[in-house]
Amino acid sequence: MRDARSRPLVRWTGYALVAVLFAIACAFLSNWQFSRNAERSEELRVVEQNYDATPVPLAEVVPVGSVLDPDDEWLPVEIVGTYLPDQQLLVRNRPHGGTAAFEVLVPFLTDEGRVVLINRGWVPPGADQAEPDAVPAPPAGTVTVQARLRPEEAAPRSGRSAPDGQVPTINIGLVAERLPAETADALQPSLYALMAQEDPAASPTPSALEVPSEDPGPHLSYAIQWILFAIMGFVFIGYIIRTERRHRREDREDDDAEAASQGSGAPSTAPETPPGKARRSGRRRDPDASEEDALLDAAGAERRS
Repeated sequence: MRDARSRPLVRWTGYALVAVLFAIACAFLSNWQFSRNAERSEELRVVEQNYDATPVPLAEVVPVGSVLDPDDEWLPVEIVGTYLPDQQLLVRNRPHGGTAAFEVLVPFLTDEGRVVLINRGWVPPGADQAEPDAVPAPPAGTVTVQARLRPEEAAPRSGRSAPDGQVPTINIGLVAERLPAETADALQPSLYALMAQEDPAASPTPSALEVPSEDPGPHLSYAIQWILFAIMGFVFIGYIIRTERRHRREDREDDDAEAASQGSGAPSTAPETPPGKARRSGRRRDPDASEEDALLDAAGAERRS
């Protein structure tokens, strides 16, 4: 008897442990989504703070020998110098215009002697080949460029490469490998500049890159969903345990009723339970069906008499 009573307790304990483990997993996933949401909120704050600010000289934001402060991302700066068009590079597989486009990178030698990588925009692939049919040239001579500062991108982990004259991503180290040594040594680390205007302006120019999205993303809603999933796990396990307890209680009541009937010596009038059906199903029979069974039993008794 003790073993029979302990079996459901062991099973219910297992159910509870499953619910706890599921809740822990949901908590980790929810916390991850909250972290992603915080990161996205910070990105949106920086864009709102800097994107439409008045341009300032590059040296005031990033002095020579320093690197880009994350809080200065998207800040417009003014740079004076000359383009190095013969050292132009293309960044491949960039999603613009519904195609795998190319972004145009041109080193820019500033008046202060350092080289800043300028992203002048994007061009589509060619009509009959993957490479662009034409790439608009930058203006010659001394140029004043207004551009927004962007941090360099991470180097590809997969070892992805690119043909000559192209790079797989805007990583300053990878770009430096494709440039002459003199230019690579003077290249400003940690950042590139996204062109907004040029004076004098060239015509034509590559297509401008899109304005950064203001969409906060689904991270907050996902975080809340994971919390709800954890709660639903406990509710579901509680429902299973409650259902099993109710069934066990009904079985005990049926056993007690049968034992009482046999102990009194009176024949049981309850219909025999058909094979394959639980006793509790008889406790929920439709009242009309019970009345019909009673009439049939009475008719059978009259025929026997």
